[in-house]
Amino acid sequence: MKTFFISAILLFVIAVGAKAQTTDSTSVIQFESLVHDYGTILQGSDGGCEFKFENKGKTPLKLITVRASCGCTVPTYPQDQIMPGKTGVIKVMYNTNSIGSFNKSITVSSTAYNAQVILQIKGNVTAKPQ
Repeated sequence: MKTFFISAILLFVIAVGAKAQTTDSTSVIQFESLVHDYGTILQGSDGGCEFKFENKGKTPLKLITVRASCGCTVPTYPQDQIMPGKTGVIKVMYNTNSIGSFNKSITVSSTAYNAQVILQIKGNVTAKPQ
């Protein structure tokens, strides 16, 4: 029983050590903000926003895909690697022609330790005054 307990603890320590080593030796993507709230905006106004991020890891970061939850939201993102300590920007353009509230997501997949991050845009589009 004592041997089993010691083996279990040893395996746990090895697993935790391996996880910590993985984190230290990979890229880590960290965003300034995960949500952009447009508030109330007029129909047809500029629907652009930016999500700034930094590679907080020790290896280069590569964005694999950045996909929006619908066709009314178009993201553009850096195609080159982001080196450790460097920053990048994901630009998002929301089509403000539809009146009403919106809440859309943008899924970012990368080579980072935290490989998938979900960004959010939200707001309310009101009709232009006549």
